[in-house]
Amino acid sequence: MPDELVSEIRALLAREGSLAVDVAAIGDRDDLWRAGLTSHGSVDLMLALEERFGVEFPDRLLTRQTFRTIEALATALRELLAAEVSA
Repeated sequence: MPDELVSEIRALLAREGSLAVDVAAIGDRDDLWRAGLTSHGSVDLMLALEERFGVEFPDRLLTRQTFRTIEALATALRELLAAEVSA
């Protein structure tokens, strides 16, 4: 069964990321910047992720590394969601 969080990230990335390639052709560890993600696209994606999951990316996660791969985004979101549950 595919990871629902990763599926949601992929859907939002397809809609908001303005990538040069189809999201389906990108692996979870592929570099999104090389796939065409721009700074503007990353902001749009971040806002969509925040709205969808009801979280806010803290300054420490607003890095190119956080938005480098789908896997890195999933890791960051899992951390934020876990913090929400324990708060």
